[in-house]
Amino acid sequence: MSESSTRLPGVQDPALDELYPIREVARLTGINPVTLRAWERRYGLVQPTRTESGHRLYSLADIEEVRSILGWIERGVAVSKVGKILARTQQARTAAPSPGDEHHEWQRWQERIRQCVHEFAEARLDQVYGQVFSSYPLAVAFEQVLMPVWQELLVHQGHFGQASEWLFLDTFLRARTLQRLRLTCDQGQDSRVLLVAIPDQCRELELQVSGLLLGGPQVDVQLLGLGQPLEELSLVCEKIAPHAVVLFSNRPPVPTLPKQLARLSNALNCPLLLAGELSEMVHESLRATDIVCLGSDGRLMQRRLQQYLAGHLDS
Repeated sequence: MSESSTRLPGVQDPALDELYPIREVARLTGINPVTLRAWERRYGLVQPTRTESGHRLYSLADIEEVRSILGWIERGVAVSKVGKILARTQQARTAAPSPGDEHHEWQRWQERIRQCVHEFAEARLDQVYGQVFSSYPLAVAFEQVLMPVWQELLVHQGHFGQASEWLFLDTFLRARTLQRLRLTCDQGQDSRVLLVAIPDQCRELELQVSGLLLGGPQVDVQLLGLGQPLEELSLVCEKIAPHAVVLFSNRPPVPTLPKQLARLSNALNCPLLLAGELSEMVHESLRATDIVCLGSDGRLMQRRLQQYLAGHLDS
């Protein structure tokens, strides 16, 4: 049994040894028990196992869901809308299911990374980073191991030293990700795509990781810097002549977004696509337009981009 898991009275099944009482989940996530119960009752979020006496027990997957919910709330999404977003994300990821024990393996890698960051041990973190990428494909390494820890540290910066820990990991990952981007660009790919962040809608590392996940042997993804004015994109595209522009955002849409996208699409001389968590939220409202939503799951959005470009270039 892990150190922080607890067997409550009435629990007989050894399989429940890896389940955690609500007080421990509150300690791990910073969310008080009253809020956890309210999420469950009002919105159907985080459905824990119950003991015979009615005590709530949370799995590691439940704890990750709590952290994911916190991430969405931190981005400005109302808790009442988080359930639909999580459901769509889960539905997308079931297209490529993985063995159940992989989730626990990812948790172990995450814990090693947290320990390195807590000790500000860059050399050891670099070693673990290399081991992660030698063990998993690019998308899995980022989406299931590295970025969850980064997001967790970003959300929890309320105590002394936590902001420094997040900054340490963010600086480390941005340097390594930029290095990977430089190695993959201009390698004779068939298509060039510009990846642009909607201003104030993501952080630099999120844009870099998205660029890596979207790119591939057929697609060269070129990132424009954070703060790129959208009204000047038509000028940039005239100079670079990309096959498509992908707008990226991990935040909820602002009310003016539909008009903004329509103006931008009309001004560009190439197709306009959306990627990131924003595209998960607005894909229904854009069905009647020419703007394509790629989603936020790395393997799926890369496949969708390649399929779109192949069809567009052949037409």
